[in-house]
Amino acid sequence: MGQIQPTPKSLLIIAATSRYDEALRWSCDRAIQQWGPIAITSPAFSFTETDYYQKTMGPDLLKQFVVIGELIDPGSLPAIKHLTNQWEEEYVTTTEWPESRPLNLDPGYVTDAKLVLASTKNHAHRIYLHSGIYAEVTLYYQGRQWKHWNWTYPDYRRSDYHEFFASCREYYLDHSRR
Repeated sequence: MGQIQPTPKSLLIIAATSRYDEALRWSCDRAIQQWGPIAITSPAFSFTETDYYQKTMGPDLLKQFVVIGELIDPGSLPAIKHLTNQWEEEYVTTTEWPESRPLNLDPGYVTDAKLVLASTKNHAHRIYLHSGIYAEVTLYYQGRQWKHWNWTYPDYRRSDYHEFFASCREYYLDHSRR
């Protein structure tokens, strides 16, 4: 029988997608209010790999990643996903928007070996956690680089994302040893 070990903490990452710079800033501010200082913020990447969100979010979408400085228990991912869903609903009410969904927030976490994203949608490659939330390993780290699976979203296959996630991994490695 294997020995049950304490779960190592993980690096919380929030992906914010919107066509509005102020929505990206708003989500960053909310993250700071909730979890404290931001460790790393990505550039606002152009999100061009799919038009899946265009009907509800409009054109010219940007995606920005915000990394929280304090490590978290990965078991808290379902609660975090529920919270970010509430934030999306709250943001819709801040002003009149031409779109039904001006902001999309996707939390996940980074460890030395993987990037995990939370989802409300079930699929063959997703594992049910609880409270209606699933998780998937979106990327894995092997041979000194991030690698994707056949189910990995197209934008998460990008080299500029991988460069950013490499800096996240380095931050995680440095802070998980403390």
